[in-house]
Amino acid sequence: MIVSDTMPRDTGGSATTVPRARTQGASSLVTEQGRTTIADGVVSKIAGLAAREVEGVYDMGGGTARALGAMRGMVGGDKSVAQGVQVEVGERQAAVDLDLVVEYGAAIPDLAGAVRRNVIVAIERMTGLEVTEVNVSVNDVHLPESPRSREDAGPRESRVQ
Repeated sequence: MIVSDTMPRDTGGSATTVPRARTQGASSLVTEQGRTTIADGVVSKIAGLAAREVEGVYDMGGGTARALGAMRGMVGGDKSVAQGVQVEVGERQAAVDLDLVVEYGAAIPDLAGAVRRNVIVAIERMTGLEVTEVNVSVNDVHLPESPRSREDAGPRESRVQ
């Protein structure tokens, strides 16, 4: 559906109005004044940060990606906020795939819904892109550490004297 509005134009001495057509529902990224493109990496970072904001998300990425991220951290590099995020970005829409590690005890369906909502809101608010889907894959569950399994726990007390 085409909607018409008017835009003032200065013609030298008097202002006139010129009809301007716009398509209803069109993206603010493609306008008569030009096109705004958003890199896949930008959308990946937004999605990764938004997913990590949800309580119950322990980490992101598959086992190999997490291992590489840990190694990067050991040599002084920063962990990638886009780890565990794959996106497909078009002119007006984006689709997102997330790989999550959840905390033990979290209700996974509820967590996935909360992550999905947070990612959609963040991407749409920050980029103007319509998010068509957010697929969530849970690859692992983070188990709470017991005091005996911690490296800093020190030696075990003897049960006998």
